[in-house]
Amino acid sequence: MDVSWILLVVAGLMEPCWVYTMERSEHFRRAGYSAATALLIVVDLALLSVAMQSIGAGVAYAVWAGIGAIVTLVMGVVLYRDPVSPARVFFAVLLVAGIVGLHMTTGGH
Repeated sequence: MDVSWILLVVAGLMEPCWVYTMERSEHFRRAGYSAATALLIVVDLALLSVAMQSIGAGVAYAVWAGIGAIVTLVMGVVLYRDPVSPARVFFAVLLVAGIVGLHMTTGGH
């Protein structure tokens, strides 16, 4: 796997982290969580930016957003007891299939 793809996956996994710290910041009233959110966002977007240099903006953003969406969905189920239904699982699988498909069709990038 190319370094750009590794950075993109790490960036995608960071997105749910800052979503979590932002939620815990209570509308940015808790300084520690607010600072963690800001730091995570800056590092996350920096990694995305580096990955986009060789992967391309369209594919990189789609993969980044898809990874973030899937992991955030799982976090919602695990941490907040969000409901799980066959339809939600089906559409999550479609997201994963799209991410894998984008990776496979980038033409060696």
